[in-house]
Amino acid sequence: MKHNFILHLIIIPLGIMVYNIAFSQNQPVGIFDGHSDVGANVKPGSATFIRATGQYVVSGAGYNVWGDHDEFQYVWKKMKGDFILYTRAEFLGNWVTYHRKVGWMVRKSLDGNSAHVNAVEHGDGLTSLQFRRTTAAQTEEKKFKMTQANILQLERKGDQYIMRAAIYGEPFQTDTIENIDLGKEVYVGLFVGSHNSDILETGVFSNVSISVPFNGVSNQQTPMTLGSNLELLEVASGNREVIYKVPYSIQAPNWTPDGKSLIFNDYKGLLYNFDLTAKKPVQINTGNVTNNNNDHVLTFDGKQIGLSSNVKELGGSIIYVIPVTGGTPKQITPKGPSYLHGWSPDGKSLVYCASRDGEYDVYKISSSGGGEVRLTNTKGLDDGPEYSPDGKYIYFNSVRSGTMQIWRMKPDGSDQEQVTNDEFNNWFAHISPDGKWFAYLSFLSEETPAAIHPPYKHVYIRLLPFDGKGTSKVLAYVYGGQGSINTPSWSPDSKKIAFISNTGTSDK
Repeated sequence: MKHNFILHLIIIPLGIMVYNIAFSQNQPVGIFDGHSDVGANVKPGSATFIRATGQYVVSGAGYNVWGDHDEFQYVWKKMKGDFILYTRAEFLGNWVTYHRKVGWMVRKSLDGNSAHVNAVEHGDGLTSLQFRRTTAAQTEEKKFKMTQANILQLERKGDQYIMRAAIYGEPFQTDTIENIDLGKEVYVGLFVGSHNSDILETGVFSNVSISVPFNGVSNQQTPMTLGSNLELLEVASGNREVIYKVPYSIQAPNWTPDGKSLIFNDYKGLLYNFDLTAKKPVQINTGNVTNNNNDHVLTFDGKQIGLSSNVKELGGSIIYVIPVTGGTPKQITPKGPSYLHGWSPDGKSLVYCASRDGEYDVYKISSSGGGEVRLTNTKGLDDGPEYSPDGKYIYFNSVRSGTMQIWRMKPDGSDQEQVTNDEFNNWFAHISPDGKWFAYLSFLSEETPAAIHPPYKHVYIRLLPFDGKGTSKVLAYVYGGQGSINTPSWSPDSKKIAFISNTGTSDK
């Protein structure tokens, strides 16, 4: 193992002080380029990536990350441009001092007195956004009202830094600082500081991700050009596993009832079966229907799949049905736009969102074709209909209350009732196969208007009991939106959910 010692002398009026020795190990650690003990004569720390769990275990010492200089262990990589840093961070072992620290840090250099921004949780639970504006300046701090945050996110937008923090399961709280110039290229990484020069403290970082966001303001017409991560989310623990990555858009994974495969579409309009053992996609034959969007749904028995494919001559998206193994598509809806979202448990009916005479409502049609039946007629968008596994309800999302919320009704359209009622815009309720829960996608109202669901936004995958009674839980904090979880994506045992998150390519 090659060790590099970097020494910088800083001369100040009272004499010569050595602040800035960085003990570096240039071996990569997971997604990071290396790790370093930042500061002068710092007790050596360590950093380990556990590939099986995707966790980073980082141990660091040092007097503090504060004042005009810092001492800590840093796991870093160099990056340019904007980014979104995300992790679930926990301390390991009992605390020695209130002010031990774990979190994300962005630094101008590895010098101990470098300008920086960090999103941090302290040993006593204090959660804060800390920053040093210029070299050797005093560190400043913005304290969050919450404490004990273990979800930490730090985003850079030019010279603006946005910290989002949460106790897992709860929505983010947010704070922002402006006019922080750390340069075009920065160090980005995880850090642990003990607030005690003689003691090593350890942090464990899970679900670590670095996303490169869309360059611009995303709306409903934004082309889906960013790369995609196909992720599996464990509902009980919140653990996330990226099982497939591509530098282009794939969307809306469906989990097959046998538990062996996921089905998704790509940006070209083609459909794929992704074998979960081989980790390899195989194109599904959809005949001459090759302009498929992300509204594709499997029957409850897994034998057929319904497609939504754009046909300009017929008014937009048209619904087709094929065997799950592929074949010649059978056209179901007479005209578009018609966007499929659900099958009835007996396989005899399809429910979908359709625009007729300029109004989007929920419709039902026989899976063999025929006349369509309108189930909703309230002014405003009704979308995302999906049957419950027992066939007693159709869940859908509606903007009729002023924000997008989850509703449900009887299969004949009667007894329409609101299920969610909060400050978010909630889309696409997916009921677990055991009938106990539904997962859904929540857009932030300050970021996304109620009637649209664009890509490349900060969204939550949330969970509620089947009847909507109880407290909603955030299962995943995601950079995504359109295409992340448009259609049913629960595993057949109701233990996992498949979804898509997005990232561009770093210009490192």
